[in-house]
Amino acid sequence: MSDDLPLEHVHVEPQRTSNGPAPAVFVLHGRGANEEDLLPLARRFPDELRVVSLRAPERLMGGYTWYELDTSAGGLHSSQPDGDDFRRSLDLVSESVDAAVEAYAIDPDRIGLLGFSQGAITSLALLLEDPDRYAWVAALHGYLAESHAALDPDGIDGKPVFVSAGSADQVIPPHRAEAAAGRLRELGADVAFGAYEAAHGVGPEELADLVAFAERVVE
Repeated sequence: MSDDLPLEHVHVEPQRTSNGPAPAVFVLHGRGANEEDLLPLARRFPDELRVVSLRAPERLMGGYTWYELDTSAGGLHSSQPDGDDFRRSLDLVSESVDAAVEAYAIDPDRIGLLGFSQGAITSLALLLEDPDRYAWVAALHGYLAESHAALDPDGIDGKPVFVSAGSADQVIPPHRAEAAAGRLRELGADVAFGAYEAAHGVGPEELADLVAFAERVVE
């Protein structure tokens, strides 16, 4: 593991190597989890991918969090990221991606993001801030932060994005993920949206669709 990245992380070598820089997926876990949490999902992705799973910067109970929640608009179900915390984490992830490209011989034109919950919210914001930087994004059980919902960036047209929701999700209601998918479609992204009979977690059907998406978009 390289010490050059601003964020603690786990790096997994691709199972199938090739000449030159490799494609990669950067993995962003959910609130209260850590960099190990989503590795079983990422390991199901195509063998040629490097996996760089990042740890959020702030401790939260037994895990870590990307930001504190602003619940002033009506509690957890309508919460938004705290603005200052969110900005710090977006910058740290961006800087970590830059550092990892150099440290791990990653192809900068073949970078994907996989995020769950807070990690999904962060991933979608990163995509809208700099769509040319990311070849694809998978955002599981998240939403589009109000701070970024009005952005209309160049470069998002045709961008592959997988967005998923759980019909029984008591943390992030499915309508929030569906609204994010709708907004991304308005902007021209190539959105695959799925709503699954699940709570705040990834079930077998959702995982199968996620892996199929990755197999389609990873080049």
